[in-house]
Amino acid sequence: MTGRTDEPSTEQTGRPGFPLHKRVLTALAAVSILGAAGCAGAEAQAPTDGTPASEAPASDAPAATGESAPAGAPATAEAAAGSQTYEDGSYTETGSYQSPAGPEEVGVTITLEADVVTAVEVEPMPDNPTTTMYQERFAGGISDAIVGKKLDELAVDKVAGSSLTSGGFNEATDKIKSEAQL
Repeated sequence: MTGRTDEPSTEQTGRPGFPLHKRVLTALAAVSILGAAGCAGAEAQAPTDGTPASEAPASDAPAATGESAPAGAPATAEAAAGSQTYEDGSYTETGSYQSPAGPEEVGVTITLEADVVTAVEVEPMPDNPTTTMYQERFAGGISDAIVGKKLDELAVDKVAGSSLTSGGFNEATDKIKSEAQL
């Protein structure tokens, strides 16, 4: 057999007519597409138990204790039963974080009822115009990300395109946990 083909042999590719380099490039393209799809997602961090935000149980669902909550019963029935960790009320603290322009601070007020966040207010305290924009975005989106969640479950990563402000927010939240603890 003296004929020549431009295609690699089956031994070189593992499959007739499909060169190894094309298979590798196809696999890399698929991984890139899947990686990009995985990056597009929620701006607030999913619950820390590893459950994706889209699969997280609703915050007003009754606890899985074998008993169903009566219709209209508050989601915090177990906290009302005396297992509450934090004192009800409003707490204000300041958290700090490092931005590219230098140290920044953000004011945080959280209202708790039966260990659940019922309201949140973020007071922007920027030192430069860029920080102002990000802190205002964060302040506008934080309520949707945490109201209705237990204080111990909060772990904010990125809200409304602002990721650095979350460091100051988390620091202030830690201070609030210490202050509100029973």
